Amino acid sequence: MANPRDILLRPYITEKTNALMAENKYTFIVPLTANKVEVRQAVEQIFKVKVLNVNTIRVMGKTKRMGKNIGKRSDFKKAIVKLAAGERIEFFEGV
Repeated sequence: MANPRDILLRPYITEKTNALMAENKYTFIVPLTANKVEVRQAVEQIFKVKVLNVNTIRVMGKTKRMGKNIGKRSDFKKAIVKLAAGERIEFFEGV
């Protein structure tokens, strides 16, 4: 298995993901090659919590224009991690 810190690239914080935190679900950006088992192990090792469920979503990058130039944002993968009741990730608190 890869280093757990290579699996969880960064947290994904939006209004929608903040609302999911009330349901004990936390969202991370992970590499496109990461699978659910690797994400589960990485979260459990780094944050010392019990993970119940992992859902992954591949998000396709948008096409953007700057004048006449056309570019594309990178694709990325989101992982939504549901924790056991009573567990929390302090990293997200107060964001």
